[in-house]
Amino acid sequence: MEKYSKQQKEIATMIDSDDFLDKWKDWNWQLKHSIKDIETFEKLLGISFEPSEKAKLEETLEKFPLSITPYYLSLIDSDDFRNDPIFLQSFPSPEELSVSDEELEDPLSEDTDSPIEGITHRYPDRVLFHISNVCSMYCRHCTRKRKVGDIDCIPGKDKVLEGIEYIRNTPQIRDVLLSGGDPLMLSDDYLDWILTEISSIPHVEVIRIGSRMPVVLPYRITDELVEVLKKHHPVWLNTHFNHPREVTASSRQALQKLADAGVPLGNQTVLLAGVNDCQRIIKKLVHKLVQNRVRPYYLYQCDLSEGLSHFRTPIGKGIEIMENLIGHTSGFAVPTYVIDAPHGGGKIPVMPNYIISWSTNRVILRNYEGVITTYKEPESYKQVYCDRKCDDCCLQLKLDDATEYKGIGIAKLLADHDDTTSLVPEDNARMERRA
Repeated sequence: MEKYSKQQKEIATMIDSDDFLDKWKDWNWQLKHSIKDIETFEKLLGISFEPSEKAKLEETLEKFPLSITPYYLSLIDSDDFRNDPIFLQSFPSPEELSVSDEELEDPLSEDTDSPIEGITHRYPDRVLFHISNVCSMYCRHCTRKRKVGDIDCIPGKDKVLEGIEYIRNTPQIRDVLLSGGDPLMLSDDYLDWILTEISSIPHVEVIRIGSRMPVVLPYRITDELVEVLKKHHPVWLNTHFNHPREVTASSRQALQKLADAGVPLGNQTVLLAGVNDCQRIIKKLVHKLVQNRVRPYYLYQCDLSEGLSHFRTPIGKGIEIMENLIGHTSGFAVPTYVIDAPHGGGKIPVMPNYIISWSTNRVILRNYEGVITTYKEPESYKQVYCDRKCDDCCLQLKLDDATEYKGIGIAKLLADHDDTTSLVPEDNARMERRA
C-alpha cells in the first residue's frame, strides 16, 4: 500500500474525487491539476486571505503568474504557512511588485549574449540552450521571470533545430546545458530527439540538463525517461533543492532512479532570505543531498531580477554560511558560493579569505578553526615560461588517452583491452621458410 500524507489525500480528493491512488503519481495528472489561482489554493489548503491582501495578490499574478503542482502544494505546512519554505518559494507575494533601481528584467544579459534565439553563448566552450519556457512550478525567485510561463514564446522545433545547427557549426562548444523553463516538461520522444541530435555532433563531449522536477514533481522521473537519458551518456543533471524539507520519499526515489542509471547529479541552491539563510538549514540540506548521491554544486547569491529584493541577503550571510561548512563537513558536501555577475559577467566565486598574507617565499594561512600556519614556497622552482611554442615545450603535451598496459605473451591474450587473438612466433625455422 502506498503511503500518502493526510494532506495529500485531502488535496487529491478535492481535486478529483475518483481513486487518487492511480493518479497522484501520474506526472501528467499533476500538471493538468496545477494550482493557478488564489481561490483554488485557499480551498485546497483550507486557508483564507483577507480581501485587501487577496486584491494585492491578484495584482501580483497579473505580472508574475502562479503555478504549483499538487505534490509540491501538499508539502506546505498549512498551520504555519506564512513561514513555510515551500509556501515562500511557490506562492506570490505583493513584494514582487516592488522593483528597485538595480533590479533588471534580464540581469545576466542572457538575451544580449544570444547569437541566435534560444542560445546563450557566454563562456568559450559551452552554451546554454533554452529548449522550453514552461515549468511545472513557477518559482517566485526565478531569474528568468521575464520568460517562464510565456506560452507565446515557447520555442518550436524549427527554433530548436536552429540552435542545434549553431552548436554543430561552432566547434569550440564541448558542453551543452539544456535549460528553460524546464527541459523535462518536454515529452520523452521529443527530448530523445534533441539528445540524439546533439549527441551526434562530434565536438560535443557532455550534455547537461537543468531541471527542478526532482524537487517539485518527482513523478516526472519515470522509468521511461531514465531509459531515454541512459541512451545518451554522458548526460549530467543539475537540480535545485533549496531546503531540507524538499527532500521527501518521492524525491529520494527520483534521485535514486537517476543515479542508478549512471546520471551524475548536482544541485544548485539559491540563498533566499526567510527560506534558507541559516547555516544549520544549509548544512542539513547538503548532508541530505550527498546521502542521495547528489553533489552540492553551487550556492547562488540571489540574482538582481525584478521583484526579488525581499529574497536577497547580504553577501556576508553567504560567507557566514560557508564558514560553517568549510572544515565542518566533508569537502564534497561543500558547494561553491557564487555571484552570477550582472550584465553577463558570469559566475564569480565568493569564499571566506584563508590567506592572511604572503611574501616572495612564504604564505600565511589560517584554517577553519582559526589556526594560523605558514607554507614555505619552493626555492628551486624553475618557471616554465609559456611562449605558445608548444612543439618546443619541455612538458609532456601528449593530451590523448595513455595506452593501457602492453601485455606480453599469454597475458596479452587474456587482456580485455587488447584485441589480439593469437600469438605469432618469430625468428624460428617456420617463419624463415615463410619469408
